[in-house]
Amino acid sequence: MIHSRLLRPAAWCRSLPAVLALAVLMALPASAQSPFTMPPAPVPAPQPPANVRQGEGAVVAVARYGRDGAAINGGLHWRVYANKPDPSGAFRLLKEDFGAQPTFVLPAGGYVIHVGFGLASASKAVQVGKDTIREVFEIPAGGLRMEGRVGNAKIPTGQISFDIYKGSQFEQGDRRPIVSSVLTGDVVLVPEGTYYILSKYGDGNAVVRSDIRVASGKLTDVTITHRAAAIMFKLVSKRGGEALANTDWAVLSPAGDTITETKGAFPRVILAEGEYKIIARNDDKVYQQDLRVIPGVDGEIEVLAR
Repeated sequence: MIHSRLLRPAAWCRSLPAVLALAVLMALPASAQSPFTMPPAPVPAPQPPANVRQGEGAVVAVARYGRDGAAINGGLHWRVYANKPDPSGAFRLLKEDFGAQPTFVLPAGGYVIHVGFGLASASKAVQVGKDTIREVFEIPAGGLRMEGRVGNAKIPTGQISFDIYKGSQFEQGDRRPIVSSVLTGDVVLVPEGTYYILSKYGDGNAVVRSDIRVASGKLTDVTITHRAAAIMFKLVSKRGGEALANTDWAVLSPAGDTITETKGAFPRVILAEGEYKIIARNDDKVYQQDLRVIPGVDGEIEVLAR
């Protein structure tokens, strides 16, 4: 299930320092006021600064959601670089700002201004003279927020995570995620386009892949439904008896492939819908039992040590 709304990040959004390829995961605390219901803001007109001295000029920088989009009013990380490398070959960072509309007062000359907005960014070469200039940076980006469900029940935060890949799951090419282990409710800012989400519920085989489309200037809410259940294992000498400690467990597919392994008296495993064989090893003896997992039906299985 996918929903989109206007994306208006507030001033509390932050970026992490990095080089020109900026990658930031934006976490939205549950207690924070949602910035996504704010009305679109027009691109503001530049205000000439009063502190420009002889031989200096000013650049008023504004970012917006693409060519025809509204102004981005938060979550921005601005950097100003020299446009020529120093003797070491590096482009020196001269100024940095996290404002929505910063004004950079600089000596006359050439510079490169870069702005990062989550995983999206834009940069421009600018020429500073005596007059104040305004530079508009177009960043066609949107937000992506995810949660998982089993039936109508929301999967608790911490039990599910999401990896995000660029492009469709059916495309060939680089299959490394652009962001890994995203938690429920986190907001990831990405360039507009197609992505696929790999959703992992627990440490077993409950995995779902979903293609989604992120639009510029919108927050896309994605609900991913898993057909799985959480099962607790017990090795007992009789039905309803005490669980035997120091038990090694393995869950096998009908073909005999190992799905997951664990250890303990009361291990809890999340498994996708299907048929399995449970293997318990204790005191050099092996016991087994068949298991059928029904989506949303969490439970407990006792394996008899006999």
